[in-house]
Amino acid sequence: MAVMILERVPPSLRGELTRWMLEPKAGVFVGSLSAMVRDKLWEKVCQGANGGACMLIHNAANEQGFTMRSWGNTSRIVEDYEGLLLIRVSND
Repeated sequence: MAVMILERVPPSLRGELTRWMLEPKAGVFVGSLSAMVRDKLWEKVCQGANGGACMLIHNAANEQGFTMRSWGNTSRIVEDYEGLLLIRVSND
């Protein structure tokens, strides 16, 4: 399972992602992808963000069962506290 959250990205990029994932809410994409497809889509999203921001959450073999990646200036910041990923809301 993978979840991508996109902020301030071109509509064409969101349209591209709908080929692979469902968009239950604007800018939130959910899908069951192989690791290779997930990583290729992540590269495409990061390259096409054009000043926007994105976050990827997917399964991982760790204590939480998932990991997170972010690109650009997201409204939420991922903080790593001794291997535990937490979210901090930016005051900007």
